[in-house]
Amino acid sequence: MGLLGEILLLPLAPVRGSLWVMEQVLTEAERQYYDPAAVRAALARLEERLEAGEIDDVTFDRLEDELLDRLEAGRSHRM
Repeated sequence: MGLLGEILLLPLAPVRGSLWVMEQVLTEAERQYYDPAAVRAALARLEERLEAGEIDDVTFDRLEDELLDRLEAGRSHRM
């Protein structure tokens, strides 16, 4: 169907292009979200907030668990 299929699908080209762009944005967002360096930096900021008294121990533990889960998910996400 090659050329004929491309001609018939030509009106959908903007939609196909938009989908491609959305996939690229999603891929980059996931890469940044699961980036171990970003998660470690967030953990360091979280510890600074605890030491500064901005958050309590319970909040710290909850947020730390979320970040550690994200770090672990990132490891399995790449495999």
